[in-house]
Amino acid sequence: MSEHFATGTELQFVVFRLGNEEYGVPITQVKEINRLTTTTKVPRSPVFIEGIINLRGQIIPIIDMKKRFDLPLTEYTGDARIIVIQVGNHTFGVEVDSVSEVLRINSSDIEPAPNIVCGIDSHYITGVAKVGERLLILLDLDKLLSDEEKKMLHDFGSESA
Repeated sequence: MSEHFATGTELQFVVFRLGNEEYGVPITQVKEINRLTTTTKVPRSPVFIEGIINLRGQIIPIIDMKKRFDLPLTEYTGDARIIVIQVGNHTFGVEVDSVSEVLRINSSDIEPAPNIVCGIDSHYITGVAKVGERLLILLDLDKLLSDEEKKMLHDFGSESA
């Protein structure tokens, strides 16, 4: 059982794919899910920043999760989505291959993350959930970006505190 979750609680995660692996993020941090759209490139931004989009008047920075996690880069298909995430007062989007479902997972089915999972540093992971025969890598969105990167993204966008 991971120290991030209270014992015996049921949690909801938005499940998405990157390559052949499934990941989960807490539904409480997901604002919305949109089809992949063209981004506007931002000069001198980090390699994992795909660009920015205008979402109903709010400028949202978009992170390519494959680049963030240094995973093999493949073309996004029609199933690709942008998951709009809220972490504290920061709003940003993450590009993923597809979003499949919202899952309820009991905290007793979540194990601590091994040091390296699928080549991703365990720093980004809160645990691994066992869902039937599937293993779901649960991401810690608060650690997805460093404080410096959050400030930089804030400067790209037009978030309100």
